[in-house]
Amino acid sequence: MKIQSLKTFVVGNPPPTWGGRYFIFVKLVTDTGIEGIGEVYAASFGPKTIVHCIEDVFEHHVLGADPFKIEALWRNIYGRGYSQRPDITLVGVLSGIEMALWDIIGKALDKPVHALLGGKVRERLRSYTYLYPSETEGDAYAKAAVYDDPDVAAERAAEYVAMGFTALKFDPAGPYSTFDPRQPSLERLDISEKMRPSAPRRICCSARTASSPHRARSGSPDASKRTTRCGSRSRCRRRSRKRWPSWRGRRRSRSQPASA
Repeated sequence: MKIQSLKTFVVGNPPPTWGGRYFIFVKLVTDTGIEGIGEVYAASFGPKTIVHCIEDVFEHHVLGADPFKIEALWRNIYGRGYSQRPDITLVGVLSGIEMALWDIIGKALDKPVHALLGGKVRERLRSYTYLYPSETEGDAYAKAAVYDDPDVAAERAAEYVAMGFTALKFDPAGPYSTFDPRQPSLERLDISEKMRPSAPRRICCSARTASSPHRARSGSPDASKRTTRCGSRSRCRRRSRKRWPSWRGRRRSRSQPASA
């Protein structure tokens, strides 16, 4: 079995654009007619440029390849240009292609992909949703009260609970900045503080940010605790206390010369 052709799909996401403005999918087709589908997530360039990247990788590495030899194919694509380093655009393209290859293998063997990767572990998985404006409030990317008003956010969280969700992510620190990590304002921290008591107790609220440890290091030792709150608050706090000090300690120990 060989990979014979590629087709790409740039799918626009109509308002309210929950989940993103568009999605990029790839379809790989084998010489036996089996098709595999994958999604390419790479926001480093516009979708048309990413499609050209997909086509380039396909022509150089995937066309005519055996879909069962994923590991060798993955290494060849990842190491193209002899860089052997993570490139977010290339890895985004590679992830979509690998998904499609696993889809082909699963269909060829008449097995779900999880059975090929060690088997199913759980019968059910917990899912979460982002805190989006309601459809009447407008587009997900518009300035809406749900992002700034903790009472409105709590009301929206209650609606998600009614839908069956038990967890959500939100952005208490405000819009992203190219100068992150930055110290969030007291106003933004107040919004985060007010969100948890107002939200239904049955839902886990987690801040959508990876920079809270940096905020803690920048002079506010309680900032990371105040921007991430969930039902298991003590466990989250233990993680914020333990992980980063040990990381800093390891880094210092590596930089110190060995004693005689």
